[in-house]
Amino acid sequence: MIKPTNHCGYAAIVGRPNVGKSTLLNRILGINLAITSHKAQTTRHSILGINTLHNGQVIYVDTPGIHDRHDNAMNRYLNRTAKTALVDVNLLIFVVEALQWTKEDEKVLGLIQQSGIPVIAAVNKVDQVKKKERLLPFLSELAANHSFIEIIPVSAKSGRNLQTLEALVLKALPEGENFYPSDQITDRPEKFFAAEFIREQITRRYAKELPYAVSIEIERFEEKQDLYRINAVIWVEKPGQKGILIGKEGQALKEVATLARKAMQRFFDCKVHLELWVKVKKSWSSDEAALVRLGYGE
Repeated sequence: MIKPTNHCGYAAIVGRPNVGKSTLLNRILGINLAITSHKAQTTRHSILGINTLHNGQVIYVDTPGIHDRHDNAMNRYLNRTAKTALVDVNLLIFVVEALQWTKEDEKVLGLIQQSGIPVIAAVNKVDQVKKKERLLPFLSELAANHSFIEIIPVSAKSGRNLQTLEALVLKALPEGENFYPSDQITDRPEKFFAAEFIREQITRRYAKELPYAVSIEIERFEEKQDLYRINAVIWVEKPGQKGILIGKEGQALKEVATLARKAMQRFFDCKVHLELWVKVKKSWSSDEAALVRLGYGE
């Protein structure tokens, strides 16, 4: 029996903010590797998600949304991180929202065209389209903008057409042996995900403005038998934000800690003891040095 050809390579998931890139990655991997919320710019770092299949391995690169805002160091960092993903990958997965095309989508497409890297377009959120007959003209207009390998309607939320997308991605990658062990799912350490799970709960819980003035620093991460002891600082930019996060008698912070701890226990598959503090550092998101110290130079 002839052994099927093995394919392996890097596929960057790119697009504007809030089109479902992280949800798509999580659904493909079957694990909540990248944090999600309905708010734009939830993703701040590139994360590798390694999917090993019977005939190859796809290393997905989840990226922050590419946007037009350059008003502070954080926004500039997010764009740099996303654009870096357009280099040294074998394939791009351009995620757009069904029936929605914006100036930011146009900007991402321009960067894709400049890169010269092969690209598959994944038209997400088709489950939200009530009049399905509107999809075909949208797909035709998208096809006229670039020579895509394929344009495929998908739903990251329901999983629709994701197996087809996975097969197309793998086929488009070079032939070769796998880069990572079959049981490895990411390149990031556990400490990184501990911080992300805390930030996810804050992003989901609070109003639009507050999550973008928050960063997480893990001060202690110890593994003792079947227990992780984690101490973390939530950095904010104003004293008023500290009060909001802590809440009356510390109740708000306790709720964030409880939800984050439960997410960590599911991910790490062990008990977690989590302690949180909130501290103020004025304008940290506009301070390049502060961003590097908090891990945004990686």
